[in-house]
Amino acid sequence: MKLKELYELIIELGINQDPRGKAVVEKEISGLKQTYDSLSGEEREEFDRERLNNPYSDTRILQGNPEEEIRRVLIGIDIDVGEVLLADRLREKGRKIDLIIAHHPEGRALAGLHRVMHMHTDILHGVGVPVNVVESLMGKRISEVERRLLPVNHTKVNDAAKLLDIPLMCVHTPADNHVSTFLQKLLDEKKPETLESVIKILKQIPEYQRAVRENAGPKIVNGESDFRPGKIFVDMTGGTEGSKDIFERLSQAGIGTIVGMHISDDHLKKAREQHINVIIAGHISSDTLGVNLILDSIEKKQPLDVLECSGFVRIRRK
Repeated sequence: MKLKELYELIIELGINQDPRGKAVVEKEISGLKQTYDSLSGEEREEFDRERLNNPYSDTRILQGNPEEEIRRVLIGIDIDVGEVLLADRLREKGRKIDLIIAHHPEGRALAGLHRVMHMHTDILHGVGVPVNVVESLMGKRISEVERRLLPVNHTKVNDAAKLLDIPLMCVHTPADNHVSTFLQKLLDEKKPETLESVIKILKQIPEYQRAVRENAGPKIVNGESDFRPGKIFVDMTGGTEGSKDIFERLSQAGIGTIVGMHISDDHLKKAREQHINVIIAGHISSDTLGVNLILDSIEKKQPLDVLECSGFVRIRRK
């Protein structure tokens, strides 16, 4: 499979598993195309045309020839210069690495992370929060994240990959879409009666089983094990954490428990004030689950020789 074919397949798979639904994503892409057609001059030249086919600005080919054949990949949750040097060292030892895949965004994908956060609007509206409220709160949060990323030296890793002539790609939201949809469907089907039951369901998943052995397993951070979860909302996609002021509205919409990858102290404080139970499934383990699910779909079309690093462990599902 060529690099560009792999990239296009990943985008397609991400759209198919998007919790907003495929129709919403296609409408978003159509709107971007209309916007692009209306531009001229400098604005048209500066527009990121990849957005016309890929709605996830945190997922990009960062370095490499799109026509290159990909057979062996080095995959890690976080890829830094050290992992790029590791790939080069493996090449020296005879294990040719055709592509490095990072989960967390780097380069222009990191700089564009804030654009993905608009997903929160439709996701939260889908669980019952008025759209006008979400848009108002998320506008402030998106601006905050954009400002925080402005001074970051975001090209450092792909600069190293370019010097060593190693293709580099990051796959963020498409993988997060997979884990979010997978867990929401699982918990909706299982209908756990207590928070402890939610934990037991998560611990049946191999990625979380492994996290338990690494002292990073699922944990209740607000609520008690015998509390009833009520309506469960799996919050694991959309770039990064949304607005900390959304919890009151989630409570009003009937959400009793949030299952997430991670939560900041400010967000947790707001959740506690609104009596919303919070379960942290685990960050690296959830990311690993999402990447594994997307790889399972890719390998139905072409097997890949996967080398694991930086927190990622390949677990295949039949």
